Amino acid sequence: MLKNLLGLPDGPAFEFIAALIASSVVAAALLGLVAVSGIWGKRKITAAFTDRIAVNRHGPYGLLIIVADAVRLLSKELIVPEGVDRPAWDIAPIVMAGSALLGFAVIPMGNGLQIADPEVGLAYVFAVASIASVGLVMAGYSSNNKYSLLGGLRAVAQNLAYEIPLIITAASVVIFAGTLQMSGIVEAQTATLVSVAGIDIPSWYAFVNPFAFVLFMAANLAEVGRNPFDIPEAPTEIVAGWQTEYSSVYFVLCYLSEFIHIFLGGAIIATIFLGGPAGPVLPGIVWFVIKMVAVYLFTQWTRSAVPRVRIDQLIEIGWKGMLVLSFANLVLTAVIVGITV
Repeated sequence: MLKNLLGLPDGPAFEFIAALIASSVVAAALLGLVAVSGIWGKRKITAAFTDRIAVNRHGPYGLLIIVADAVRLLSKELIVPEGVDRPAWDIAPIVMAGSALLGFAVIPMGNGLQIADPEVGLAYVFAVASIASVGLVMAGYSSNNKYSLLGGLRAVAQNLAYEIPLIITAASVVIFAGTLQMSGIVEAQTATLVSVAGIDIPSWYAFVNPFAFVLFMAANLAEVGRNPFDIPEAPTEIVAGWQTEYSSVYFVLCYLSEFIHIFLGGAIIATIFLGGPAGPVLPGIVWFVIKMVAVYLFTQWTRSAVPRVRIDQLIEIGWKGMLVLSFANLVLTAVIVGITV
C-alpha cells in the first residue's frame, strides 16, 4: 500500500524497499509514542489518579524527563549476575520487544497505512504476540534467581489461562466478519447499525457484541500484565519477578516490551471492536491512535484503581470464569449469525 502512495513501480525490489520504509516509520512512531506514554505519561496519569504531583521539573510540563531517563538508564552499567544462562538471558528482552513490534505489521492504521494484509492477519498477530511468553520464560529461568523463576512460572500459568479466552473471543468476531483478514474485519464494521435522532451508529463489534468486547478487554489486561493481573512481576511479593536481574539497556528493552504490548493490545481492540481507523472529520490514522491511546488509558486506570488478585484467584478467574464465558459467547454468536444469515 505504501508503494502506491510513494509512486514506486512494480517489482519485488521496490516492494521490499516500500516494506522497509513502512516498517521503519511505524517502528519509529510507535517507539516515540511508547517513550512519551511510558516515561512521562504513566507518571502524570498515575499522579492524577492518586492526587499527587508528578514530574514537573525537567522542561515544560516535565517532558524532558523522557531524555533524562533515557540517558540515565542507557548510561548505567550492565550488571550480569553470576550463574545466569547467558545466551537465553541476553536474547529474552529482544524476543519480548520484537514479538510486539512484529504484530503491528498487519494492523490497518488508515489511509492505506498497512505494511501487510495477509488473509490470516488476525491469526498472525496472535501468533507473534504469544512469542513474548517464550521471552518471559527465558528471562525467568535464565536469571538464576528464585524470584525471577517464580515470575516466569507465573507468566506461563497466566498466559495459558487467558490467551485461550482471548483467542476464542476474537473468534466470535471472525464469525461475524466472515474473515481473518484485518482489513476485511474493519470493512465489515463500516455499515450502519442503527440511526438515532439522525445520527448513524456504526456496526462496530463493540456495539454489536458488547459482551465479547468486555471479555476481550479483561483478557487483554492479563495478557499485557496490568492490574489486577500483574502477577508475573508483583513487586510486593517477588521483587520485580522475571525482570529482577535486568539493568541498563536490558531493563529498557524489558520496560519497552511491556508498553509496546499494551499498545499492540490497544491496536487489536481498535481494529476488531472499534472500527479500526474509522471516524468522522479527522484522518483515519488520528482516530486509530485515539482509540489505541484510549485502551492504554484504561490499563493505567486499572493499574491505579484495581487491587492485584492472588495467583490462585488469577488462575481460577481464567480457567473457571473467562474460559467458560468465552465459549458461551462463541456459541451464542454462532447461533445468532446462523439464524440471521
